[in-house]
Amino acid sequence: MTKAIRIHSPGGPEVMKYEDVPMPEPGPNEALIKQEAIGLNYIDVYFRTGLYKAPSMPLVIGQEGAGTVVEVGANVTQVKPGDRIAYAGAIGGYASSRVIAADRLVKLPDGIDFKTAAAMMLQGMTAQYLLRRTYAVKPGDTIVAHAAAGGVGLILCQWAKYLGATVIGVVSTEEKAALARAHGAAHTVIGYGNLVAEVKRITGGAMVPVVYDSIGKDTFNISLDCLAPLGLMVSYGNASGPVPPVDIGVLAAKGSLYLTRPSLASYAAKRADLEKCAADLFDVVLKGAVKIEVNQTFPLKDAAAAHIALESRKTTGSTVLIP
Repeated sequence: MTKAIRIHSPGGPEVMKYEDVPMPEPGPNEALIKQEAIGLNYIDVYFRTGLYKAPSMPLVIGQEGAGTVVEVGANVTQVKPGDRIAYAGAIGGYASSRVIAADRLVKLPDGIDFKTAAAMMLQGMTAQYLLRRTYAVKPGDTIVAHAAAGGVGLILCQWAKYLGATVIGVVSTEEKAALARAHGAAHTVIGYGNLVAEVKRITGGAMVPVVYDSIGKDTFNISLDCLAPLGLMVSYGNASGPVPPVDIGVLAAKGSLYLTRPSLASYAAKRADLEKCAADLFDVVLKGAVKIEVNQTFPLKDAAAAHIALESRKTTGSTVLIP
């Protein structure tokens, strides 16, 4: 037997139950891994509440982790028992041991420990595709990043600065503003009530070529108003709830804007893209250009408390669960 947090019906943090489950066995193309650390992400909340539909019930949520390969099934060539690995984007993470498709695993470099890896795979690879592929950030760009003191936000601020961009970080408190500035945000704006005016002031009226918005419903229209003509609105999260249906004529009226709703699943669907994305992330972390802040750690059994902290905006940086 092994331990897992299971959800039998959608709801609040209290629906997560710490239970004994049978030890899984790897099938063809799969690996059994012993998890050393598990990442906490807002997408976990979406699955727990039912905003994102569960593949089946009872459900084990969790999209990223790090640990050691224990056993592999037939036809597995990517990893072998004993390998230190990490992954992101495969649901089923809130467990001491789990089975996962072997082609979703990446080997960890020696310089990165399990806790750091679990804290950075989903958030770090999200930052990678946002900055390098969704919109290729260039030296001299000024960009807007919402939730700049969150897990993705702190990575995004550091990485964008490393790429030569000026980051306007949007946060909810002065403490978070200080944190975002310490991680590369050149400017911070507290709340979004005066965000458009601040972006106009900072850019001398030019506005920005891209906005990275993980908040959703509450900030969508404000974010559009921060964009220069032909700018790109990147809506990659729904922390305040899903964006209501959009009249695409608004995009024309505000300057022939582009809109995308990307996901890591699409950007890392091909094995080669996953490996490139992870390698890019490992490179900036090992160079010290991006520091991963694991600011909260909870035992796996206390996952409900971790969710409460995340949803009440009490967390900064990354949170990990330890089996």
